[in-house]
Amino acid sequence: MAILKLFDICKDYQQGKEPVRVLKNVNLTVEEGEYLAIMGPSGSGKTTLMNIIGCLDVPTSGSYELDGRDLKDLSDDELADIRNQKLGFVFQNFHLLPKMTALDNVALPLLYGGVGQKERRERAAEALKSVGLEERMDFLPNQLSGGQCQRVAIARAMVGKPKLLLADEPTGALDTKAGNQIMEIFRALSNEGMTILMITHEPAIAACADKIYHILDGELRTGETVGGKSHEA
Repeated sequence: MAILKLFDICKDYQQGKEPVRVLKNVNLTVEEGEYLAIMGPSGSGKTTLMNIIGCLDVPTSGSYELDGRDLKDLSDDELADIRNQKLGFVFQNFHLLPKMTALDNVALPLLYGGVGQKERRERAAEALKSVGLEERMDFLPNQLSGGQCQRVAIARAMVGKPKLLLADEPTGALDTKAGNQIMEIFRALSNEGMTILMITHEPAIAACADKIYHILDGELRTGETVGGKSHEA
């Protein structure tokens, strides 16, 4: 079953009097359980594409279906509900709240989702345990290493059991060892059936996924699977 379908997605931004096309007729289908990476240099359009997939921005034209629902013409509140119910986010810079413990940071999306306190804490504790931080639950972000902060962010992203996990340069702020640990967690999540779409500019990180797409000048190009097969975007 397809979790995500993009059809001829275009995105324009206004620069002066003239619109500039940042995404050009992007087509992409992501099946349930797939682990994909999208590679591209700075300015290629990959962050704009991630923002549209993450319901943080809307396309100028084209259509986007997530988990069988067409997202066209949804209000900001409806898109916020989609983000909370269907998507999990992992960013380069963690975005943890500095005065909240690891446990409370992970539980926060469940608070927004109306989950009761006892269940929130239980589910957050289980998510932290799954990323190896059961002994760091009461630590604040400034008491954790960069790699540990990113593991907290992953736990927060997965605690709501999203349909799709979106990772934007998830190892960009980490050293090689910590980055490899994060990739091991992503592989374990993929093996458990999580659908993952990762944006990166690092070939070694992209190679951890099962399929790699390339974006250049706003155009999504041929993707390649591990093992040398190819798939047209």
